[in-house]
Amino acid sequence: MSDQLYILDTTLRDGEQVPGCQLNTVEKIEVARMLERLHVDVIEAGFPVSSPGDFRSIVEISKVVREPVICALARAVEQDIDVAAESLQHASRKRIHTGIGTSFYHIAYKFHTTEEEILERAVACVKYARRHVEDVEFYAEDAGRTDNEFLARVVEAVIKVGASVVNIPDTTGFCLPDQYGAKIRYLMEHVPNIHRAVISTHCHNDLGMATANSIQGVMNGARQVEVALNGLGERAGNAALEEVVMAVQCHSDLPVFTTVRTRHIMRASRLASTLMQMPVQPNKAVVGRNAFAHSSGIHQDGIIKNRESYEIFRPEDIGLHDVSMVLTARSGRAALKHHYAGMGLNIDKELLDEVYERFLVLADKKKEVTDEDLYVLLGVEQSAKHRRIQLDYLQLNCGKSVVPEAVIALIIDGEKHTATAYGSGPVDAAFNAVKQIIHPKVVLEEFLIQAITRGSDDMGKVHVQIAYKGRHYYGFSADTDVVTASTEAFIDAISKII
Repeated sequence: MSDQLYILDTTLRDGEQVPGCQLNTVEKIEVARMLERLHVDVIEAGFPVSSPGDFRSIVEISKVVREPVICALARAVEQDIDVAAESLQHASRKRIHTGIGTSFYHIAYKFHTTEEEILERAVACVKYARRHVEDVEFYAEDAGRTDNEFLARVVEAVIKVGASVVNIPDTTGFCLPDQYGAKIRYLMEHVPNIHRAVISTHCHNDLGMATANSIQGVMNGARQVEVALNGLGERAGNAALEEVVMAVQCHSDLPVFTTVRTRHIMRASRLASTLMQMPVQPNKAVVGRNAFAHSSGIHQDGIIKNRESYEIFRPEDIGLHDVSMVLTARSGRAALKHHYAGMGLNIDKELLDEVYERFLVLADKKKEVTDEDLYVLLGVEQSAKHRRIQLDYLQLNCGKSVVPEAVIALIIDGEKHTATAYGSGPVDAAFNAVKQIIHPKVVLEEFLIQAITRGSDDMGKVHVQIAYKGRHYYGFSADTDVVTASTEAFIDAISKII
């Protein structure tokens, strides 16, 4: 008989730690509502003591999301726990997630203490959290590299004082699947009160094994997995929600089931990608644009005869429908709004009007407007909507045997500024022209262009990272003209400095 596998989504906490992926409160509420629609069991909504914005977001999410447990992270510090409890005051189901590092590296180099002191602090933080809430989750940070015997002592002690969930994180993504599975099995066999708590996995992807490690944890007794949409998270990311859930669904021999409504997975993935301005790699498992693309003749022949020849689940299972995009330059606002609604995105009239103007320009340029194009259009409009700096015009002179030249005009708080600059290429020239007008000491640190499909009329999505006075800022834009998209992304990043 199968057991329920509880899904804790940490997109809004660990996922938001990715540089450039920070969300405001309204955006976090939108993601939380989507996670509720997806029917995850627990939403780790943030780390409230870290910032007033994180605290406020947890408060507001707690007011509007009622079904999942709302979880707030706290270190093994009383102030952290007090703030976490306060942030959860409106939650109908609340959990405090607190803990401390348990590996030799953390004990010796991070805390400069002893195992006994760590054990005492672990017990104390759980006891203190239980004064505020009944549902307390304890994390043993860097459990993947923690000695199993000491880890078992910690787990037994925190369960004894009331931890309802114990998280065994592979914080550095170090473990191989058999090693991680064996660690969970060791705890199941050597902690006498282990069945009084749910054991949780939290696997990072530094060696590309986060999903495999999570599944191995489940096969050896874990009954909660901590995941994030699109595998977002610190460094190389977390185990991806969509991968773990679909692995469980595809393998009936696994001793667990989830209650996730998988038909919402694609919408949730795209929402996270759009709001966090983090593109999903084309070959990403489950939700990448190539996940259901078949190019080889042998594969195409097999799919035509029977889809199960090369597909282990249907596109419809995750909410991806094989329908042709019929929006054209002759489509009206109502059709565009209806199509966005079908994609799970409800937008107001003001934003619709702004997106529609960009849509018409794009539809005139492209033979086919795709769902991916529409997501990008919406992301660009939302990004540019409240900027103080707007690109008025951009003129380029470049080609063989010509020094690239850019003439640019920016509208800053209603006032027009112009500049002309040269560069090693058209993008460099445009950036130099922008810097002539504002912040000449900005340093471009990262520049990424990603095509959505493969046509010469395709939209190019551009992400930039700049540095100014020791801080990093991120910008995003998209256009069929990659120089324009690059310039807009650069302006988007600079606007955040101002």
